[in-house]
Amino acid sequence: MGFRMFGRSAGALLAAVLLLSAVPAGAGAKNVPRHAAQAQGKEHSVQDVTAQTGRAHETPAQASSVMLHWAPVSGAVRYAVRLAEHTPQGAVQVRMEMDRIYTTGVHVPLVGRTSAQQLYWSVRPLDYNGAPLADWSEERPVPREEAEPAAPALTAEFGSMSYAPLYPVYSWVPLNGQKHHEVEVYRRADGRDTYLHTLQAGEYDVYDDMPFTAPGRYVYRVRGVTANGAPLSDWSDYGVLDVAGRTPIAALGDSITHGGGAITLPPSYLLYDWETYCTVPVKNLGRSGDTTADLLARFDRDVLPFAPHVLLIMGGVNDYRSGIYGAESVRNLTVLRDKCRAHGITPVFLTATPIRPALMAARMDIMRPPADWWAHRDYINNWVMQQEYCIDVATVLSDANGQLEEAYTTDGLHPDLMGKKYIGEQVDLYLREHFEWTSYEALRHAQRGKAAAAAEDGK
Repeated sequence: MGFRMFGRSAGALLAAVLLLSAVPAGAGAKNVPRHAAQAQGKEHSVQDVTAQTGRAHETPAQASSVMLHWAPVSGAVRYAVRLAEHTPQGAVQVRMEMDRIYTTGVHVPLVGRTSAQQLYWSVRPLDYNGAPLADWSEERPVPREEAEPAAPALTAEFGSMSYAPLYPVYSWVPLNGQKHHEVEVYRRADGRDTYLHTLQAGEYDVYDDMPFTAPGRYVYRVRGVTANGAPLSDWSDYGVLDVAGRTPIAALGDSITHGGGAITLPPSYLLYDWETYCTVPVKNLGRSGDTTADLLARFDRDVLPFAPHVLLIMGGVNDYRSGIYGAESVRNLTVLRDKCRAHGITPVFLTATPIRPALMAARMDIMRPPADWWAHRDYINNWVMQQEYCIDVATVLSDANGQLEEAYTTDGLHPDLMGKKYIGEQVDLYLREHFEWTSYEALRHAQRGKAAAAAEDGK
């Protein structure tokens, strides 16, 4: 199972929701990821998403299958894909349409459809209720896509992140009909790969509970297996995870820091990570499901190896929504503050974001919080705003009743794109204003990005 929201057991709850939706033949059933969120209020478009794959294959006319890819669209919980035949006479006939695709790609069988040379495909994003968020994308010829893939296609965007996340989430597009996978993780050094561990996974993604604190290069690969673990596919290409040593700025938190959104898009993508929208590079030390007690318990193990000068701390949502008193949360945050100072780290606290209980229950079957949840949230946030360094991100995300603004969330628990973007931008502004040296870090990061892009273009 690849799902983790704030609570460690939340995956089982969401699974029941999506099991209500039958998947058409060729699309596969959804094994729901373990995080959440959706973004609204942003212009939706998929007119160019298929053009971002950069693929140029020559698919045989009688290819048995093809792998399609596209970029994620904000607010999309799932996608629809359509294959249409273009005849020499100019007629267009839809040969296949699937509307329950929960990742940014799909492996499509072609046997018995028609010659691949006459087929074109397009995609459109759908919201939680299956309503289109945009029109169909521009059609692309099937012969330009990967024919008869032998392994899942990796989708994690680690290489585009400022730093590799402490707790990576591996994601992929599965081969048609394959519901179970395994992921092998290795450390790569001196031309050798040293095996670390194997993760048993569901259909689309899996969360790694091992923190990657030692600097170096790590690689991973995935393959489809039966429920009993017998191989069904080849191993994928290796994905890469480069772990830096010291990082000047880091962020400690729960799933809001960890990332992911629109219920189905995991933290392996950039779209719903607030760190994406902060130009100052931030090391993501988030772990989905954490309470303030969890943040405190893993401080020595997960924070100190990176020796940050500034540690952004955002927690408390999992506390107040599960009945933990605000006073207890504040005690944990106080100890975190004192531990930071003892190690020469400047703590910067962010307010705990609000929730929308009715939407949590309707969309995710999440346990309802106590009736006085708001009082404990306010207790936490009042303490946060009394600290030497603090950022209020909760007020703007709240409606007139103090709940998470509905336009900012899919599940009622996690802010989506506009919420994450707001958090990232506020963090960026605050760091630049209070720590002048962070502007230099942002400049160095931008220069490294340009150099890497130039090197990639030169290959």
